[in-house]
Amino acid sequence: MRKKMAMALFVLLAVFLVACGNKEKTNTNTNTNPDTNTDTNTMTEPNQNHNDVNNLTEGPNLPTGLKAATNPKYPVGTKVVLKAKHKPGMEGAEATVVAAYDTTAYAVTYKPASGQPEVKNHKWVIHEELKDVNKKPYAVGEEVVIETDHLEGMKGATAKIEEAKPTTVYMVDYKSTTGEEVKNHRWVTEDEISAK
Repeated sequence: MRKKMAMALFVLLAVFLVACGNKEKTNTNTNTNPDTNTDTNTMTEPNQNHNDVNNLTEGPNLPTGLKAATNPKYPVGTKVVLKAKHKPGMEGAEATVVAAYDTTAYAVTYKPASGQPEVKNHKWVIHEELKDVNKKPYAVGEEVVIETDHLEGMKGATAKIEEAKPTTVYMVDYKSTTGEEVKNHRWVTEDEISAK
């Protein structure tokens, strides 16, 4: 009797484990560094050339001096709809707010340090992701050095500020309209998302 019960329990446990295993998403990202974001999609913004450039957003490695938003319109955990067109499949995608920060967001034009073609009007790099950060936000037309690696070749690149916007920026997880799961996408601004 005990053997039959033990066998039945074993079979039940095996079936349960197999069923749970089939529900997990297979990670095709070959990057084994846990400190990097899983957002490895090619970034293509309107009027930009991001040929074969991977988004290397660094997930948990937030820049120093970044302050959590005190009263964000969309608190952490809020379900939202993306209006941004930073990447294919982003506009209209449902997302979850992972983090919210009060800062200045910049649209920048830069020549990647890796020698790739110039990237025009990249949205967004935030104030804390720039080298030798001033206390005051930079103005349109000023040159800065980027200290983050959202995209390959971005870190160390000299950039020109095209737009400066004091705002709340959001990190989001979303499923693109093309079916791709994206984690820790940086950054969308308050006017690029809406309530679900």
